[in-house]
Amino acid sequence: QVRLVESGGGLVQPGGSLRLSCAASGLTFSGYAMGWFRQAPGKEREFVARISWSDGITYYADSVKGRFTISRDNTNNTVYLQMNSLKPGDTAGYFCALDRLGFMLRTDPIRYDSWGQGTQVTVSS
Repeated sequence: QVRLVESGGGLVQPGGSLRLSCAASGLTFSGYAMGWFRQAPGKEREFVARISWSDGITYYADSVKGRFTISRDNTNNTVYLQMNSLKPGDTAGYFCALDRLGFMLRTDPIRYDSWGQGTQVTVSS
């Protein structure tokens, strides 16, 4: 049984930074990818970033490229999302999820499972 737990969200001023964590338990293989998604009120769940666990290949949504960095800690089975230069438009609930076919480089949230509970990020002055 895979469990993902997000943490690190909070309130930050525009231009500030936050680091989100996604701690994974119950993983028994490495041929997967972990993705970060976000969902603001009234909007669809949106892809943010993805990392392949085995080789560390990353992919970012255009809206966050250059500002956000996804990384992994193999020892602790944790994925991070470092968010810099935050904007009010980044305000959303942030979720991590598992793509069991990590080599396919998918960004559609329906292809992911084992979703975490989410952590709220609010960017406001």
